[in-house]
Amino acid sequence: MFTETLQYNNIGLFALRLAIGIVFFIHAIPKFKHPKDIAIGMGIPSMSFMIIVLGLVEMVSSLYLVFGFYTQLGALLLSCVMVGAITMKITKWGSPFSATDKTGWEFEFILLAANIAILLVGGGSIGIQQ
Repeated sequence: MFTETLQYNNIGLFALRLAIGIVFFIHAIPKFKHPKDIAIGMGIPSMSFMIIVLGLVEMVSSLYLVFGFYTQLGALLLSCVMVGAITMKITKWGSPFSATDKTGWEFEFILLAANIAILLVGGGSIGIQQ
């Protein structure tokens, strides 16, 4: 229907990876500032070092997406992070997919889907070429 817009697919992929990269970059920062508080909130108080490692993976992977360098590797790592987050929300916290009175896992699900799309299609040609 809108076949003439297909010529802009690299811009679309750039917009997607930029948005995903910014979201993960912003969400990585607290993991460095307050790892113990986050670990306690997740119910794993002895794992604050792992929270820092998680933050590092999110930070580096988000920069890969933003700059278009190793985009598929970044998307793969962030997909793994999202599978872990969804698993934690479902099994440990019993969160539903969506709810009006509490946080579901629909946000994590769309981030997972976006990262899988970038992994499978690539991040477009805008950015550093590897």
